[in-house]
Amino acid sequence: MTRTSNIFVRVEPEIKEQAEQVLNQLGIPMSNAIGIFLRQVVYHQGIPFEVKLPGIKPLSYDSLTEEQFNAEIDKGIADINAGRVFSAKVIAEKMNEDYGV
Repeated sequence: MTRTSNIFVRVEPEIKEQAEQVLNQLGIPMSNAIGIFLRQVVYHQGIPFEVKLPGIKPLSYDSLTEEQFNAEIDKGIADINAGRVFSAKVIAEKMNEDYGV
């Protein structure tokens, strides 16, 4: 018998339940799925899939016309004037809550 090691992880209950439903339909126990993931990490020498935030596309100065750039600056100034600003700390905490980043 192959020697094994224990891993303890904390995940949101809803995510765990949803994953279990999918894995049950596939006939794969959670521990096997985690083992598959870890083997893929080793094989790929990193996360075996693209990790990105959906729908967020950073703007590049080079891709904007002068009018588009000025419009983006105006949007930023309007956000500041309207009080729609957050500290980097608040943004980092929100990203961690929402995406585990």
